[in-house]
Amino acid sequence: MKLYDEKHIKNLVLIGAAKSGKTTLAETMLFEAGIINKRGRVEEGNTVSDYHEIEQERGSSVYATNMHTEWRDYKINIIDTPGLEDFIGEVVAAIRVCDTALIVLNSQYGVEVGTMQLWDYVDKYKKPTILAINQLDTEQANFQATLDEASAFFGKAVTLMQYPVNAGPGFNSIIDLLKMVMYQFPDDGGKPQKLPIPDAEMERAKQLHNELVEKAAENDDELMELYFEKGNLDEDELRKGLKIGMMKHEVFPVFCVDAKNNMGSGRLMGFIDNVAPSAIEMPPEKSDNGEDIPCNIAGPTCLFVYKTLLEPHIGKLNFFKVLSGEVKVGDELTNDKGDTVERINQLFIADGKNRQAVDRLKAGDIGCTLKLKNTLVNHTLASKQFPLQVAAIEFPSPKVRAAIIAKKKSDEEKLGEVLAEIHMEDPTLEIEYNRELKQVILHAQGELHLAVTKWRLANIYGMEVELVPAKIPYRETIQKQAMANYRHKKQSGGAGQFAEVYMKIEPYYEGMPALKDYPVRDSEEIDLNWGGKLIFNNCIVGGAIDARFLPSILKGVMEKMQEGPLTGSYVRDIRVSVYDGKMHPVDSNDISFKIAGMMAFRNAFHEAAPQLLEPIFDMEATVPNESMGDVMGEIQSHRAIIMGMDNVNALQIIKAKVPQAELDDLYASLRNVSQGRVKIQANFSEYGNVPSEIQRKLSEQYAKHEEHALTS
Repeated sequence: MKLYDEKHIKNLVLIGAAKSGKTTLAETMLFEAGIINKRGRVEEGNTVSDYHEIEQERGSSVYATNMHTEWRDYKINIIDTPGLEDFIGEVVAAIRVCDTALIVLNSQYGVEVGTMQLWDYVDKYKKPTILAINQLDTEQANFQATLDEASAFFGKAVTLMQYPVNAGPGFNSIIDLLKMVMYQFPDDGGKPQKLPIPDAEMERAKQLHNELVEKAAENDDELMELYFEKGNLDEDELRKGLKIGMMKHEVFPVFCVDAKNNMGSGRLMGFIDNVAPSAIEMPPEKSDNGEDIPCNIAGPTCLFVYKTLLEPHIGKLNFFKVLSGEVKVGDELTNDKGDTVERINQLFIADGKNRQAVDRLKAGDIGCTLKLKNTLVNHTLASKQFPLQVAAIEFPSPKVRAAIIAKKKSDEEKLGEVLAEIHMEDPTLEIEYNRELKQVILHAQGELHLAVTKWRLANIYGMEVELVPAKIPYRETIQKQAMANYRHKKQSGGAGQFAEVYMKIEPYYEGMPALKDYPVRDSEEIDLNWGGKLIFNNCIVGGAIDARFLPSILKGVMEKMQEGPLTGSYVRDIRVSVYDGKMHPVDSNDISFKIAGMMAFRNAFHEAAPQLLEPIFDMEATVPNESMGDVMGEIQSHRAIIMGMDNVNALQIIKAKVPQAELDDLYASLRNVSQGRVKIQANFSEYGNVPSEIQRKLSEQYAKHEEHALTS
């Protein structure tokens, strides 16, 4: 294929809610450019983009898919992305490496929740943005309502470039306000006729054209002077002003398309060629220490890996953007994170599952390579003389969790390896091996994300698994002081076991007064690995217990604190004072005092008003005004405390403290009551008291479990 320089490469990411028509638009763009000779259909599972089995089964995108077109001496790299928040990691990575975002809006539904959720990342990176209003041939198509919603959500940057003459069944005509012509398409789409604007539309078209001219002029002082001088701008001047506005994130051009019937995609691609910025015109990427990495073909080679894909029968594919210089087959590049030198044995341009081999790629281009040894997402490959790391993609935090169990014992060991592979592909699926809870926990973006992971394990790896609720990492503590003693005595033939320990325990808090009841000979302050502290006081006088046995008593206390008396959870924030005891000159030993210390602590704990603690999260739920009441009610029904509310545009931000035990169910409930129009962020805040009725229930469950364990 033709080798394009950095000025003639455009990188485009398709974004939009599920069913907005992104995949169909990508298919039409490839067809119009002659990359494919027949358009596939999502319903038939034969599109270039949605080629994975799970996508064909579901009828929607799960992965971001790379494609390209060549249109009038420009190469347009296209990444088609999923429209559901569960697969947000695919979208975020694609936004990061593309230079223009094309947001596809369904004219039947306007600006949908999926679009709102994805917009945050486009806005974060300030990517030049184009809006394409699609599906204009449908009965429910409403171009003006969609445009109004876009203006309300995206703001005054929304800039009308085209409008439909006859939206709805039979749609075939568009007024273009830049070229001031009417495009009329044949019934089967394709190349339109250029016709004069009808008299009935001329007044409206002129008014909207003038608004477009003013919008283009206001982005540049020189253009504004020309506009005042001439009263108008020619087509090239308009393009210049629109590009400047797009680069400032102050102009979002709006186009009309009917991707299914192949209407409007050619004009859209022409605009991308002529106006959308190339990589060389964009602000330079940053290294992780803040240095600029200019997009310069004469600079040192630098590739940024943004996606890893494991393809059956092929192996590991790494997708990258060439940020600087050029990469050639046979190059050896340094990967500081992977602590290795990687040889580039093959280079490809990807179009879905098809790959076209090339011998080099230049700055600004996107490609992929096979079988790199230690290179993963967010790694940088650079010239040996200029090693560097590009600032990493920041992926969103998980929102739901579930424990995973292999149904076959023979799969248990293999499961860990497979999950590591899946995480390598999908950094938004986090794997936690929790020793405390004795569970392998998946942290995901949503229930669908978990379901697709389960599907992949079954259908790609042949591994049946079960997803069960993840346990809660409760903590135990006490609310008052208590005293207890325990005598451990065991005689069995030869040497026996004997130890007796007297102990006082108290709730610990920072700044608490020193112990007054007994003289403290020495004290040990222990920062517990699971949070909180243990203060261990040796108050023994008169040699009642030999000093060499105190560490054994502490060991017994610590063992019981690792499996608390109430629910088997970790114990925290307690002061223990050992003030008396007895020992035997022959039968006392370390194991005896460890047991006596453990049991004395256990007995005292039950008398000290034990309190179960649960993790509390700070949660923010962002919802449209119309969903406010339902969302508030649902939050309060999950033991949450509302802390405050903020208003941003047409959205409400509800701040609440929510127990972790309620979070997973709450997330699903909020998506349901808001019809998916909620965005949730939650971060650990603190441990708080569990209500008494829940504590009693959990304590009884643990007691039954312990009893069963002893009798089985």
